[in-house]
Amino acid sequence: MNEQIIGLDIGDVRIGVAVSDASRLIASPVEVITRVGWGPDCKKICEICERYQTRLVVSGLPLNMDGTEGFQAQKVRGLCDQLVKHGLTVYYQDERLSTVAAEDSLIMSGVHRKGRKQVVDKVAAAVILQSYLDAQKEKKI
Repeated sequence: MNEQIIGLDIGDVRIGVAVSDASRLIASPVEVITRVGWGPDCKKICEICERYQTRLVVSGLPLNMDGTEGFQAQKVRGLCDQLVKHGLTVYYQDERLSTVAAEDSLIMSGVHRKGRKQVVDKVAAAVILQSYLDAQKEKKI
């Protein structure tokens, strides 16, 4: 069996968290972390990794529509650099339109606006992680 992977959708206010199953086929939303600062945020992410007995993290990387990295991507890389210093291995996944996909999925599931706001970040983390898992499967084929 493989080690599970934690997926992150890192925003300025919240961090959405998802986790893969041990076979790395399915990503599931887990929770939303309210941002406090790099130290407390890293500590919380490390605690989640310990809960799932993993050191592997996939972070969404918010690229510009032309594929270049902007200021938001630099902020994500800054937090992820701190996670690496805490002993985690971090991979990046293009997250363009992941929040849009998460919103669409929640709307199609009949989740009302107030409910969507509370879960969209962790669903976006699951979309990011699922994209990574699918890309890894394709590489093995």
